[in-house]
Amino acid sequence: MNFTQFNHIVTRRGLLKTALATALFSVSLTSCSEEELLNPTPLTSLADVEAFANPDRVLAQVNGLYSSIKSGQFLGGRYLIYIDVRGEEFLNITNNGVTALSAWNHTENSGSNEPTNLWNAAYLAINRINLFLVGLDANPSVIDAALANQYRGEARLLRALAYHQMVQLYAQPFTKDNGASPGLPLRIKGEVGTGNNDLARSTVAEVYQQILEDLNFAEQNLPASYANATLNTTRVHKNTAIALKTRVYLAMGQWANVVTEANKIVSTAAPFRASSGVAHQLQADVRTTFTNYTTTESIFSLPMSSNDLPGTQNSLGSYYLPQIGLGDFSLNPNGIIGNAAFAAADARRAFVKNDWPGDARGGQQLSRLNKFPTGPQHTDWVPVIRYAEVLLNLAEAKARVATAGIDEQALALLNAVRGRSNAAGVYTASAFANGAALVNAILLERRIEFLGEGLRSNDLLRTNQPLPEKGGVQSAPRIQAVPATASVYIWPIPQTELNVNKAIVQNP
Repeated sequence: MNFTQFNHIVTRRGLLKTALATALFSVSLTSCSEEELLNPTPLTSLADVEAFANPDRVLAQVNGLYSSIKSGQFLGGRYLIYIDVRGEEFLNITNNGVTALSAWNHTENSGSNEPTNLWNAAYLAINRINLFLVGLDANPSVIDAALANQYRGEARLLRALAYHQMVQLYAQPFTKDNGASPGLPLRIKGEVGTGNNDLARSTVAEVYQQILEDLNFAEQNLPASYANATLNTTRVHKNTAIALKTRVYLAMGQWANVVTEANKIVSTAAPFRASSGVAHQLQADVRTTFTNYTTTESIFSLPMSSNDLPGTQNSLGSYYLPQIGLGDFSLNPNGIIGNAAFAAADARRAFVKNDWPGDARGGQQLSRLNKFPTGPQHTDWVPVIRYAEVLLNLAEAKARVATAGIDEQALALLNAVRGRSNAAGVYTASAFANGAALVNAILLERRIEFLGEGLRSNDLLRTNQPLPEKGGVQSAPRIQAVPATASVYIWPIPQTELNVNKAIVQNP
């Protein structure tokens, strides 16, 4: 039995009841200081009956839910990497079969480690969330009702985030058929045995309905803010739920709903900022957000420290920089870094590194992504959502609604993100023939702004575009474009799931 098989069995069987008491990766936080958050102490010895014995133990489990989400096999590293390398911005230059090669060259199958391990990590996190919610309901007198609902809001937001990331990878885009395609097994009850293994896939629309129910509950019950900037970045609050809803509605192609949600935290004119809750706004220099992780631009990030890392082959920096990891992926010169819209004077060019000693292939110097530069211990925080994304989500939605003309606010939002890094590159309305041209400019800007942040191939899928051709330069083989009709356009359901869940069906 390999580790993947064992992990899947653990996820489904009685061993999971210990997660109710310990959350396995939970952190023992009797207070929420920055040091304790970054260096969690695992709880390993609580009996089930003691798991909700006092407020400190309940809080420890809440923090354990965050720790599960930031597993290196899930949002702590590999998910972002897979989503990016499935697109066209990176070239695999080492042919290393254990570090996202099959995600890059679209050779995943139901037995591949990448879809299997990520699926298991995500559902393990989801089940821990579900078990926590069961335990919280069963112990109503330990903490007051308002705090209990806050914790429920945190748990449900994390569950919504997990399901949204998963449904974009293992199911057809919502926009393909209004969510009629098979989605995911929608597990919203805590499982401690195998009795409920057989669960059919809900439709994509049903999964999105659950995601939105969780996010709406979270928005209503989460605090507006916490006591300090670290907690405002690493624990979810009302604006986190709103920001994630803009992403979800964008993936659904529901532009009016994107606008409704974004308007809650985006002012009508520049300088754009949130008027309630955490005062989110762009930083003057985008580079600041990757050196000071707790600015008001970072809506939600997963913290890392020397004592709490995702593991070398899971961390973002390890994939992109050879001096601090394996360096399996260079930037594609025919990708966004070769696009004229990404000007040489753009401040985001600082994230493109071209001078690693000896880092050349065939006489050609490789370009590397330098957004996550710490090492050899990879303590870069993982960005889940930034305020810049909310601005561009709103810009795109408004531009798509105003197809016949140029929406002034959409243009201003685009220029706010673009102009802070490339003041000479801001657009005027006369640059665009119509709203569709403005949408294309916004999509292009997303490629520049969020390079390496785990959005690219999801953007391609939600807009029903092919996964582009790549390679054929340096040492990378040519990978043909993947049309939206191809079976490898989305990932397969893992064989380990098919083995234990007789009600599930594989993707075509």
